[in-house]
Amino acid sequence: MIYFLIVNYFSTNLVSKLISSIPASINVKYKIVIVNNSVEDYSIKELSSKSVHILNNQDNLGFGCACNFGLQWIYNIDSNATVWIINPDAYFDTISLEKVKYFFYSHPEVSILGTIIHTPCEKIWFAGGKFLSKSGSISTPDLLTGTNLDYVACDWVSGCSLIINLKNFSKCPQFDDAYFLYYEDFDFCRRYANQGYLIAVTKDFGVLHQPSSITNRYIFQKTKHSTYSYLLTLKRYSNNFILIIRLVRLIMNALVLTLFRPKVAYGKFAGLLMYARQIVKTNKTIHHTDEHRNPV
Repeated sequence: MIYFLIVNYFSTNLVSKLISSIPASINVKYKIVIVNNSVEDYSIKELSSKSVHILNNQDNLGFGCACNFGLQWIYNIDSNATVWIINPDAYFDTISLEKVKYFFYSHPEVSILGTIIHTPCEKIWFAGGKFLSKSGSISTPDLLTGTNLDYVACDWVSGCSLIINLKNFSKCPQFDDAYFLYYEDFDFCRRYANQGYLIAVTKDFGVLHQPSSITNRYIFQKTKHSTYSYLLTLKRYSNNFILIIRLVRLIMNALVLTLFRPKVAYGKFAGLLMYARQIVKTNKTIHHTDEHRNPV
């Protein structure tokens, strides 16, 4: 069974387009699960059908937590399922569900699979992720052009089009709820890669994606969350020297942007403040725990 997992946030028209692009299949059963992060988006209910199930949240949980909600719901029903997490602003040009099913039959060792992602202009938007901990570089080189391999192992894949082979997990895989938006896919992949799970990307099937067609509606919030999540990621997976350098560069960039793009600049400052508060909160928790472990 293939489950398409979609997180909705006031994007019913985009979700509808995505659902319409999924072809009917005689040989492969599939179900669409929509996690609704916008309780006031009543129009999403119109998409409910025999093959479309909607899970409603009372609040906007963010992308990762919404995915967790959907993943757990699916896992409770079918712990051997294939779950394809896909952005509402993505859709299929052509897709063979039989090919997806055969891929995991042929390559059961792959636990988390990213797909090639093109823009509507047919330019490659994502074809694999790399990470260098010594420099903190998180990049998206083209790992697929020129290869005839079914898949290429990589460091991380985009949550825009990410397939999870639940059969390989002894318990339901989860995104870290410390991330509200951005870099949760990177963290997800690195955590499970460090546990020995294989992360890979393929060009055997993929999606078309209009980058930031949703988040660009909310520039301040987009910049705030991306800044916070970026710093959190560097803190976890790089070193303090790199974190400080990138932090200084980020502050300087925000100061310059106050003159030209104030919404972006204020979003960066808000993300910096959010990160600083999280560090203070974490340090207080550690200090409190140490006091209980080592009472005077």
